[in-house]
Amino acid sequence: MLRGFYNAAQAMLVKQRELDAIGNNIVNVNTAGYKKDEIVMNTFMDEMILVNGREETSGHFLQTYADINKTNLEQSNFTYTESNFDVGIYGNVYFNIRAQDDGIYQTRNGQWELDSEGYLVLGDAGRVQGRNGDIFLGTGDFIIDNAGIIYINNEEYDQLQLTYIPPDADVEKIGDNLMLYEGDGAIPEGEFFDIIQGCWEHSNVDGNKEVTQMMEVQRLYEANSKILQYLDTINSRAVEIAAIQ
Repeated sequence: MLRGFYNAAQAMLVKQRELDAIGNNIVNVNTAGYKKDEIVMNTFMDEMILVNGREETSGHFLQTYADINKTNLEQSNFTYTESNFDVGIYGNVYFNIRAQDDGIYQTRNGQWELDSEGYLVLGDAGRVQGRNGDIFLGTGDFIIDNAGIIYINNEEYDQLQLTYIPPDADVEKIGDNLMLYEGDGAIPEGEFFDIIQGCWEHSNVDGNKEVTQMMEVQRLYEANSKILQYLDTINSRAVEIAAIQ
């Protein structure tokens, strides 16, 4: 009986975490450069925990639990705008942003603008980084080539600082469109990437798929909730019968 309570409650916790992740993905379906979160499931043999030290067990029972949130770094598609301030990336490299806390974070959001001082910025997130730090342009008349080199008046002016992140890497989300990668970040020799000025990368969230998955997870959450209620009813009746006897 106690195991039934535990299993149903654990399943509800797992589904709640899945619902939270899916809900956040849906909210950010239109956020440029957003990478969706996925819940990584894992299992453990609770018999090995409950009967630690015993040579024999009553059998193996696999308990599923939510292990970690993992960010899906899959490439998304582009919208072409012909604006100098919209920049996309094809490949496994990321722009770098110096945030207000002076930390350097990575992003695929290339919807930039100039701040009041003439620096290239990603909204309120921070300043876009070049090879010499914050990129000061002072003008909207600039060109970025496929390697990330910035030209003003047909002369090389600066170059975007880019960080390589493997597609299966673990990153820490900072807000909705920044992330922190603690790996080497150096672009491997021969790694192909393409900087595309005049477009921005969409979120890699498939709205229809997320909504369908949310409905399925919600049904499983409700099913486990009902199981928990039934077990509670059975337990209460068992207590009543024991009191009568």
